[in-house]
Amino acid sequence: MLFRNRFLILLALAALLAFLSLSLQFLHLIPVKEDGMNPKSRKRIMPDPLTEPPAIDPIYEARVYCNVPSITESSMEGHAPHYFKLVSVHVLIRHGDRYPLYAIPKTKRPEIDCTLVSSRKPSHPHLEAFVRHMSQGSEAQMDGTLGSLPRYPSHPLCEMGELTQTGVVQHLHNGQLLREIYIKKHKLLSSDWTAKHLYLETTGKSRTLQSGLALLYTFLPDFDWKKINIKHQWSTIFCSGSCDCPMRNHYLEEEQRRQYSLRVKNSHLERTYVDMAKIVGIPTRQLRASNPIDSMLCHFCHNVSFPCTKNGCIDIEHFKVIKTHQLEDERERQEKKLYFWYALLAVHPLLNQTVNRMQRIADGKKEELFVLYSAHDVTLSPVLSALGITEARFPRFAARLVFELWQDEKKPREHFIRILYNGFDVTFQTSFCWEHNMHSRKPMCPLEKFVHFVKRGMFSVFNSTNYYDACRRRPF
Repeated sequence: MLFRNRFLILLALAALLAFLSLSLQFLHLIPVKEDGMNPKSRKRIMPDPLTEPPAIDPIYEARVYCNVPSITESSMEGHAPHYFKLVSVHVLIRHGDRYPLYAIPKTKRPEIDCTLVSSRKPSHPHLEAFVRHMSQGSEAQMDGTLGSLPRYPSHPLCEMGELTQTGVVQHLHNGQLLREIYIKKHKLLSSDWTAKHLYLETTGKSRTLQSGLALLYTFLPDFDWKKINIKHQWSTIFCSGSCDCPMRNHYLEEEQRRQYSLRVKNSHLERTYVDMAKIVGIPTRQLRASNPIDSMLCHFCHNVSFPCTKNGCIDIEHFKVIKTHQLEDERERQEKKLYFWYALLAVHPLLNQTVNRMQRIADGKKEELFVLYSAHDVTLSPVLSALGITEARFPRFAARLVFELWQDEKKPREHFIRILYNGFDVTFQTSFCWEHNMHSRKPMCPLEKFVHFVKRGMFSVFNSTNYYDACRRRPF
């Protein structure tokens, strides 16, 4: 009897210990403050580590890059304490999905239809209305050659570099998402907005013009074309009248040498190019020069088989090797700093425009409240690098970088910014504001910190205090 009672006591004690152990494990999942900081305050650009592969996975990364339209996309745009007022938004986008810029020699081009058909996936509820509205755009004011470009894609077989239906839909989604936040929730623009409340600028490619128009259409549905004035930017880095910068070109050339050095050291990559060249029946050098990953990404994103010849087929293993090298190149680029130095000088004119506009609005000017730059990967990538956002992935199709300007209504003279990349808050990942997060309870960065960074801080690494000197001084 005594033995039985002891056994029951031990059993009950074991059950209690098991319950406590499980409880502690459960409680460990609840976020806690460490060193006075809330872990939720640092939002990563990367998806949740529970849902993404632990190591480099070229297929996973390629799917992220394709950015197939999804209605479940999350967004942190427009989040602020209730006593803050949104006064300005600057949006920098990469064009949407496009047809390749290069063709793999002696192979059949991927058959992608660039007409817009609402019954073909991916689609959008406003796709047909978008096409109708674009056909009425003759009254818009467009700089330079922009007026001669088509306002939407329309070729049954896409032309090289042409925006696809997927690319249009990506930006219809972007515009709709931003409308819900900035127009409906925060009333950034009133219903009687005029041309002076917008600033629109694009490069001279049809894919950037069309991407910008797609976003604008769902952001301001059925807008009056007479209120639309689109500026033409000839430079992909949007340097406008401040493009003369010899040291920027120097760092870019050094970065290109770094890329070449990494490539020639990758024997697995070289064997892959040799194998692909044999399949296609051309010299390896010619295949490499055709930048095959560009065409292969189109096949991958649109689920079209890779090209075949009588000698065999280019396959997913070839694709994985080249994509993996791209990812390794991006990682080394962060370490070597050459691209960072290039980026600081490349994007200063664009960031300087942004800061000047924000300062005017903070001083009470009610113009250019919504700004849209429609650009390229080679525009967004250096901006991310210059800001110090080192965790950022290379800009996917239809990537968006948003700068929000907020006014503290309790202290109206104080203004703050938030920076968001593809919907994730990266404000405190920037080099000029990560320390501020440790000392402030406000979930945004003082405007003056951004101003100081652009006006002076960007040049400290060059031993300079201004853009002109930094562009001409060789400190390294």
